[in-house]
Amino acid sequence: MIMSMTTLIITNLMMLLNMILSKKTIMDREKSSPFECGFDPKSSSRIPFSLKFFLIAVIFLIFDIEIALLLPTMPTMMLSNMNQWMMTSIIFIMILITGLYHEWNQGALNWTK
Repeated sequence: MIMSMTTLIITNLMMLLNMILSKKTIMDREKSSPFECGFDPKSSSRIPFSLKFFLIAVIFLIFDIEIALLLPTMPTMMLSNMNQWMMTSIIFIMILITGLYHEWNQGALNWTK
């Protein structure tokens, strides 16, 4: 009981000390306003993001995660039934190949366009 009360008091003191020390004493309007240099931009400030780059990044992320899922299959090969391990590995690799074929067929892997 004493230990829990001590923990509660120390926690509340730390939170109170944090609240007191983190208060901003000077509320300057200029400091809290966003920075703007005042110059007109030479071109559009809203440059469109390349969708091809985004697709390549998503494909990389998906295949990177799938490789991370494939890595533990080798150590588990000796510990499991060989037929089940082979069927699971073949199904997983076939899903990967089907996904790769679909992305290739859709033209998402063409960098030259």
